[in-house]
Amino acid sequence: MIIDFHTHIFPPEMRERRDRYTRRDATFAALYADPKARMASAEDLIGIMDKDGVDVAVAMGIGWADHGAAREANDYIIEASQRWRGRIVGFAGINPAWGDAAEQEAARCADAGLRGIGELHPDTQRFDLADKRAMAGLMAVAQERSLIVTTHSSEPVGHLYAGKGSVTPQVLMRFIGNFPSATIVCAHWGGGLPFYALMPEVADALRNVYFDSAASPYLYTPRVYSSVASLVGADKLLFGSDYALLRPRRLLQEIAASALTPQEQDAMRCANAARLLRLECYTEK
Repeated sequence: MIIDFHTHIFPPEMRERRDRYTRRDATFAALYADPKARMASAEDLIGIMDKDGVDVAVAMGIGWADHGAAREANDYIIEASQRWRGRIVGFAGINPAWGDAAEQEAARCADAGLRGIGELHPDTQRFDLADKRAMAGLMAVAQERSLIVTTHSSEPVGHLYAGKGSVTPQVLMRFIGNFPSATIVCAHWGGGLPFYALMPEVADALRNVYFDSAASPYLYTPRVYSSVASLVGADKLLFGSDYALLRPRRLLQEIAASALTPQEQDAMRCANAARLLRLECYTEK
């Protein structure tokens, strides 16, 4: 069994009227203004899962800034998770800057069966992830409803790319420290946060934190898999492709060719995600 923990899907309307949503939403504009930026529907996702051998995928929002656009996308993810129950698990696109409306939308989506919040994009959503007061309301709902919170993460060094942002390890550590009992997934290898786990206080703070591999080939050499496993433990690794940006098979090929042991590879491809999502992880015979 293989679980892709990081994918994005959109209602066909958003792909067909890309310019309209570019004008409407800052996050969408940052990531998808370029007509060449790939967008996928739920049908596209299921099709690529079948081709690449993925059994379950987490479909999440993009960190919508606009409340109306977020509701449209969340409704589509809810519909997809119900239509393809057991194959698509939905996360809600929420902006903490909405205040009470953010909490209400998170509760609505949880009631409809979505299992998490994210992917947060603090820069374009215009909130401070490290501000405890700004995050308190939404995180209270997340913890009450046992929702996983996924945030975009950024490297403080290296090349620039669309949507890189400023959610660096320093910001992530403050967020994690503010909500130590929350289940948090730092996308894109946490912007390098695992490398600081050589510091005992950082390693201790990461007890409820996980790291996905979304867009990894664009960020790191394949040594990142075994390096991060050695620093934070293979039980903290989640296979995520960032589809439609990348096909799942590209990441799966990297994992298979990595220095991870077979047991560590299985943990990354399935067992860790299944534990978080409360799914049964089976092995093909």
